[in-house]
Amino acid sequence: MLVMGVLAVAITLAACGAAAQKFANVGNDLQAGGERAVPAAGAYQPFAVPSAAASAVSAAAQSDQRQIVKTGEVTIEVTSVPTSVGKVRALAVSLGGYVGDSQSGTGTDPATLTLRIPADRFDDALAELHKLPGDVVSEATREQDVTSAIVDLNARLTNLEASEVQYRALLAKAVKVEDILAIQDHLDSVRGQIEELKAQLKEVSQLAALSTLTVTLSPGAVVTDAVAALVNVAQNVGNGAIWFAIVWLPVLVVLGIVLLLVRRFVPVLWPWARSPKQEG
Repeated sequence: MLVMGVLAVAITLAACGAAAQKFANVGNDLQAGGERAVPAAGAYQPFAVPSAAASAVSAAAQSDQRQIVKTGEVTIEVTSVPTSVGKVRALAVSLGGYVGDSQSGTGTDPATLTLRIPADRFDDALAELHKLPGDVVSEATREQDVTSAIVDLNARLTNLEASEVQYRALLAKAVKVEDILAIQDHLDSVRGQIEELKAQLKEVSQLAALSTLTVTLSPGAVVTDAVAALVNVAQNVGNGAIWFAIVWLPVLVVLGIVLLLVRRFVPVLWPWARSPKQEG
């Protein structure tokens, strides 16, 4: 009887577990920009859940509160990259978000910041970025509805938790060592699947709660041209100094030495350099 119960629960778990691969990479797909479609609701048939849990899942599916993952990229040409980086960081904080990642150099090097903004402030963030001193040269946004994915993940989680309760009940009744070991093995497997689903659900929920906005700040054409001209002038001055030090300086030194020798040993050529004694 106990073995029959274990087999029954195992069969239902196998039916539920057959769909596990459909959701194994939901979070990765969403972070990659939604290139891969999220499985639609009803993509698998889990075993029956208690009526209360089924009602909760049905209510969530019919809710008007859609779960949308918003992502976007904006490239702005600015007059000062370091100053603009500070303004973008302050913007993220003022909207209740934060800078998840940033890459910036020094001087006129471009900078890239990844902002995590509350989903309901995503449009506000875009509007504020347009107000920065500079020109928005490119902008791209994407939205992906993950409501069905979250509903399905919740349904699978509810089913697995119900199976866990059944296994624990069987484990409490088991007497034989082999039965205890078999049930415990299945229970550990169910527990692992539950933790995996919870991690996936948390990841997808966080992506929906906080939108991702990647901002690239690059120096404008005027700044770039001015810096290039300054560098060119500096190079020319440097080249002139090198030519003077290598070519003209030795020539001038030799000429100076020659003139000093002539003045010293040929005074007739320098009458104004004669001493009073020589004139008397």
